[in-house]
Amino acid sequence: MALLPKALSRLIESFEKLPGIGPKTAQRLAFYLLHVPEEELKAFADRLIALKSHTVLCSVCKNVAEEDPCSICSDPSRDQSMVCVVENPTDVLSVEKTGKYKGLYHVLHGAIDPLNNIGPDEIYIEDLLKRVRFRESRGFPESGIKEIILATNPNMEGEATAMYLTKQLKAQNAKLKITRLAHGLPVGADIEYADEVTLSRALEGRREY
Repeated sequence: MALLPKALSRLIESFEKLPGIGPKTAQRLAFYLLHVPEEELKAFADRLIALKSHTVLCSVCKNVAEEDPCSICSDPSRDQSMVCVVENPTDVLSVEKTGKYKGLYHVLHGAIDPLNNIGPDEIYIEDLLKRVRFRESRGFPESGIKEIILATNPNMEGEATAMYLTKQLKAQNAKLKITRLAHGLPVGADIEYADEVTLSRALEGRREY
């Protein structure tokens, strides 16, 4: 005998498929929605549907946007010579919040991860290489991409992706400037609690004070 109505059980199963959501959290969310007024629930459902019908992937940078090209790629005030490569669209939000970067972006939608069968062809690496080639082929070096900032995550997958990109980009254009986000001690951290890798990166990335 089923303990829960099918509609509720199916909703719980759907929530469990979301990243970071376990069985107990999925149950709490489902029962919470069960008590939400019908009008609010319909509005919530409409927003879920709109998530697909009202968003696109920018054909240039592969970021999630309302229009193609996205507002950043189509902004003439952005520095067209810089491209910051990130793993996910949420990384673009993080960089933009700093207010310090005024260039363009390229979203890979993942990182190279052989253990999970994610290779270079499964993420938007070739599209980045095409962007650089396209700029070069125009014959206007002053308007082309001059620097690629690798802002992949400082973990094994992110480092593997950064190394692969560096090799491919350098093979394509040896003069292209390729930089990596500095890694080191976060503000407010104590040195005694930092691991060896973090301290090593902090020493390598030191600058004049």
